[in-house]
Amino acid sequence: MTRVAIATQGFSQVSRHAGRAREWIVAELAGEGEAFSFVRITLAAEEILHLATEDKPHPLDGVELFVAGSAGEGFVRHMARRGAEVVLTGETDPQRVCELLSSARALPEPGFDPTRVLCRIRDLFSRH
Repeated sequence: MTRVAIATQGFSQVSRHAGRAREWIVAELAGEGEAFSFVRITLAAEEILHLATEDKPHPLDGVELFVAGSAGEGFVRHMARRGAEVVLTGETDPQRVCELLSSARALPEPGFDPTRVLCRIRDLFSRH
């Protein structure tokens, strides 16, 4: 079973910025063709992943795969230290993300995102 966290906006659309997302759908993917279950998690302001440190427990601990529309390299490194991979996608529907992942199909590639340039600049000064 794989535990996946999808950054969302209002639990209805995949978020464009993983590090600042407060609303997450955490899905338990059992295997190809099998049903999946999910829960909604709302992070407190101090729990957003851009601010979280590895030395404290976190509501998203144990997630193996983070999915979002956009994330900076600092976020990717930060999640790797937490033992998780980050996948970026152009898919906007969290339900569809779960369907594609549970059927072992590739997620659509993200399109150009100008905010990633800002994330790269910010990552130069980030503690992550």
